[in-house]
Amino acid sequence: MRYLWCCVLLWPGLAAAEIYRWTDAQGQVHFDQRPAAGAEQIVVKPQVIERDAATREREARTEKFYEARRQEQERASTQAAERQDKREQECRELRNRLAQLADGGRYYSTDAQGQRVYYSDTQIDAARRQLTDRVADRCG
Repeated sequence: MRYLWCCVLLWPGLAAAEIYRWTDAQGQVHFDQRPAAGAEQIVVKPQVIERDAATREREARTEKFYEARRQEQERASTQAAERQDKREQECRELRNRLAQLADGGRYYSTDAQGQRVYYSDTQIDAARRQLTDRVADRCG
């Protein structure tokens, strides 16, 4: 990216640069940006590079690869965010259940006949320990 910015910043200066050519007394040819006595100005035209079919195909494959990689990273990022949201929701639910146990009250389940079976204090303590362990394990 820095290279690109350097080229963009220097391009107007390169386009405005003048190149001079002259031959010295020994017959040696010189090029410089400052004119010397008897120097002629040289017009430099940029070279246009045509890419062949194989190069264009290689560039297309490379772009396709990078696009697939970008999509893969995007999917992975989305999946990670979904997992994080799910884990946070689970943590809220576990903490709410733990808070309900801490509030006290009578807890029960129903048996096969539809009768209420109330939990004993030891069963409630066991459930509290189990929820505390799950919160510590899942929520950090």
